Amino acid sequence: MSAKKTPLYDHHIKAGGNVVDYAGWMLPVEYEGLIPEHEAVRNAAGLFDVSHMGEVTVQGPDAQKFLNYLFTNDLTKSEDFGITYGMFCYEDGGVVDDLLIYRKGENDYYLVPNASNTAKDYEWMLEHAKDFDVQIKNISDSVGEIAIQGPNAQKILQKLTETDLAGIGYYKFDDQVMVAGKPTMVSRTGYTGEDGFEVYASREDIGEIWDALLEVGEEDGLKPTGLGCRDTLRFEAGMPLYGNEMTEEINPLQAGLKYFVKLDKEADFVGKEALSKQWADGLKQKIVGLELTGKGIPRHGYEVLKDDKVIGHITTGYMPPTVGKPIANALIDIDQTELGNEVEVQIRKRRVPAKVISRKFLEKK
Repeated sequence: MSAKKTPLYDHHIKAGGNVVDYAGWMLPVEYEGLIPEHEAVRNAAGLFDVSHMGEVTVQGPDAQKFLNYLFTNDLTKSEDFGITYGMFCYEDGGVVDDLLIYRKGENDYYLVPNASNTAKDYEWMLEHAKDFDVQIKNISDSVGEIAIQGPNAQKILQKLTETDLAGIGYYKFDDQVMVAGKPTMVSRTGYTGEDGFEVYASREDIGEIWDALLEVGEEDGLKPTGLGCRDTLRFEAGMPLYGNEMTEEINPLQAGLKYFVKLDKEADFVGKEALSKQWADGLKQKIVGLELTGKGIPRHGYEVLKDDKVIGHITTGYMPPTVGKPIANALIDIDQTELGNEVEVQIRKRRVPAKVISRKFLEKK
């Protein structure tokens, strides 16, 4: 099956983007290069095409009850125009997906799953909806989405709207915002560790909004940015990626995401029993930060060793631009997770010394 094109595909080609197949979508890895784009987001602003992300609506009298049954976080604590992060899990605690749930009202929710998991998540919801009075719609094909991220994001986006963006708090949204004369939903969210917004509009309108932002943002350092720096930015900021830090095999407790797993919430949720038992019994492995003290770049899948014994593997590794040293996330045996513990990473035919460090690679702004 050929890869899908986002509504911004032609804009990427025109701007000289290096477009590749990512999770079944044609998306730019970079325009002028990973490092200048990464630095633009940290110091000014970057504009990302995230139209590949999924959008699913769940409505009806049982909407909250239904989602709370699938979701690790507690939606009874959410408020209108608030956004909640959490996961859908399998019975054994493995992760179906991590996603954002936007609450428009007690019976009206808007879900944003990962691109590669949208179809799977949608099926998962339909499969579990039998006993609930809900309507579930996958509206992904009608929505375009862009993210503007960085210290200048608010200043730039504000030029195109009369809505006071300062009034949209972190992890809050407004679904009645006109941007560049087009109706949009704007949320103060992102995946870079910087302030910023995600803008949702129709597929027909998203291209005009993209062009307008690049035009008004040029004087404030806005650059189009690709998937390459999206990954280095989120990694530096300690944000997990589905397929790396959490998978069907790596559960949210091992991933260090216990805060988003409300084992004490009243509602039963799929996977709660298995996760509660694991937490009570003690984890056997968890994800830690590593810093290489020898030469080399740690990559996803590389083995981590201690005294010639394999104790785990790298989930994400880079020499990220802001941190400027080779670091990684690694899933390793629990008895090896103490800060400062010295281990080795197998990089091709050689073993490179490394040590366990905090996963707070970057001080949050």
